[in-house]
Amino acid sequence: MRRFTQGLYGYAVALFVCLAGAGLFLLVTPQSREEHIPRLEYSITVANFGHSVPFGVWAPRQDPAGWVPNSNRIAKGENGAQVLYLGYATAEREHVMFAQSNEQPAAGFASRMSNTDKTQGTQQVGGAAWEQRFREDKNQRSLVRVLPDVTLVITGTADWAELGALAAQLQQRPKG
Repeated sequence: MRRFTQGLYGYAVALFVCLAGAGLFLLVTPQSREEHIPRLEYSITVANFGHSVPFGVWAPRQDPAGWVPNSNRIAKGENGAQVLYLGYATAEREHVMFAQSNEQPAAGFASRMSNTDKTQGTQQVGGAAWEQRFREDKNQRSLVRVLPDVTLVITGTADWAELGALAAQLQQRPKG
């Protein structure tokens, strides 16, 4: 009995027993090889935002195909303004955030959300012109649309086409 608890032989047996136990544990533990992105419903957050602001809220008619809404929140912006954030994982597994606010000045909100104040062009989506902004060091693209009562920003690591796909789904819901 003493030879199993001492020396190199005892050490090798103990190591084998530990590795066999770990291997057995890994064998019986269920493992998923599929990516799981939690889906987070945002309709209640959009409705609550609509009750707290003096303008018609913009929201997607439906989510673009393959996109997963994975975050949403309402926050206070500068000067007491309200901000709605909706976050997505796109079909290409990039990140996109849609933000809207009645913050003034609108240029400050747009620059803060897009991390740049430099416009590099425009993109037509459904007959509306959106400013394109790009911050190279963060690989961040943004579409900005400033309206009289609200500023809309779609931003993230997705390409221009994916950002435009979300912009095409946006519609203003009546105040109420």
